Amino acid sequence: MSQTKQANTLDGWSLEQRDPEFIKFLMPLFEWFYKYYFRVQTDGWHHIPENEQVLLVGSHNGGTAAPDMIMMMYDWFSRFGVDRLAYGLMHRYAWQLNPELAGVGAKLGAIKAHPKMAFAAFQRGASVLVYPGGQYDMFRPHSQRDRIYFAGQKGFIKLALRQQVPIIPVISVGAHDTLIVLGDYYEQAKQIQQDLGIPWLYGIDPGVFPIYLGLPWGIAFGPLPNFPLPVQIHTRICSPVVFDRYGRNAATDRQYVDACYRLVCTQMQQELDRLIAETA
Repeated sequence: MSQTKQANTLDGWSLEQRDPEFIKFLMPLFEWFYKYYFRVQTDGWHHIPENEQVLLVGSHNGGTAAPDMIMMMYDWFSRFGVDRLAYGLMHRYAWQLNPELAGVGAKLGAIKAHPKMAFAAFQRGASVLVYPGGQYDMFRPHSQRDRIYFAGQKGFIKLALRQQVPIIPVISVGAHDTLIVLGDYYEQAKQIQQDLGIPWLYGIDPGVFPIYLGLPWGIAFGPLPNFPLPVQIHTRICSPVVFDRYGRNAATDRQYVDACYRLVCTQMQQELDRLIAETA
């Protein structure tokens, strides 16, 4: 393999890193966390059609550990098997900050969060998982734990319209209690960074600067990795969101994209409110 091809394989620009045998190897570990640590309760999996591609759209919770995402992945593999193709879009910063951990994610099906890779996954016949809110969502303050927040990121809408696939919303309750985000102090941190001329770690502007309570640090600041607290998680796969029209023209119609974005956010918030009421 040439150095260029090898670099592309290692930095998220390849579909070839996904390793079904590696997924099988980790399944017992995922199962232990699923059954005994997070005691996951889940429903709605009948909304995912057996032989169709879908765009799974989730709300991130619980910091960089994102335990609801991992538990949802376990559910997917245990229900559909490791050979049913699915890829997850992972932020490009992951490969810059921790290439080794990103490599593990790639073996599980993670690819770089870029339209080119999402289109390639769909062309291969796979379904795709995306968490549009990214770090803004996973580190939203604890007071906003019951809120769907995608930070205005609408690329997933354009992707669904271009690929003409339904959106399957994925929601959860409990995962945002696995660490307690006291607040996001990004603006203050950015001002200090500019005033003192201190570069961001690895030269990457994180976009968020939370202060949180959790393991293993006790109290920590910045988007540091964390180990989730053993809080019960409830996940739900919601009914598909289908739009009135699809295709390239629909994906380039800004007003239509905005309307579709609002529809998805509204429906996901309604489902989240119902799940919160049911699990209270």
